[in-house]
Amino acid sequence: MDKLILYHGSSVIIEKPEFGKGKANNDYGRGFYCTEYIELAKEWSCSLNTNGYANKYEIDTQNLRILHLSDGEYTILNWLAILIQNRQARVSTPVAKRGKKWLIQYFLPEYTDYDVIIGYRADDSYFSFARSFLSNEISLSQLGRAMKLGKLGEQYVLKSKKAFDAITYIDSSPADNRIYYEKRVTRDKEARAAYYRELETDDLNGIFMRDIIREEMKSDDPRLR
Repeated sequence: MDKLILYHGSSVIIEKPEFGKGKANNDYGRGFYCTEYIELAKEWSCSLNTNGYANKYEIDTQNLRILHLSDGEYTILNWLAILIQNRQARVSTPVAKRGKKWLIQYFLPEYTDYDVIIGYRADDSYFSFARSFLSNEISLSQLGRAMKLGKLGEQYVLKSKKAFDAITYIDSSPADNRIYYEKRVTRDKEARAAYYRELETDDLNGIFMRDIIREEMKSDDPRLR
């Protein structure tokens, strides 16, 4: 399908997204972050416990280069390499520092020339799951399960001027923080609780960050799929 409906949660109505705006240390760097789900956009619009809006857009993807990190060509480690390159990851243990360097060196895809990136969304709680993997506290399979705990789905990130030119504003729906801030808090609590239950299970046969470094696994290693 060449045309998609996307939503962007914000404290304000955004009729014309501006290329070049946004924080450089977001998940995929500077860009315009969207979701396919209006309810999720409303949750994110109330992240500061204030009322917000789910801004609705249509984007024509026909002539856009799209990097889809969930298709069969990539693994969660490719996503993680992009994440830790852009986010300010606090890594203190030796294995985490080596792991960060290894992932960026061997798992970072060529993503900067794409118009749109599709991949996991990682707010603070989900980013802590990624740090746990880097620190050798959870296995690769446990990380994969953890990223699905909060049912955040995928986010669509407009990266290029061409992508911004392809998006058209439709309308905006108000989000009441009394409803959606609590929904976001509840989602986060449930994901963290499920994550801690996951930690109680030993993954004796799983692949950990230390294994990836020791075995010199690269992005095309079949053991990682």
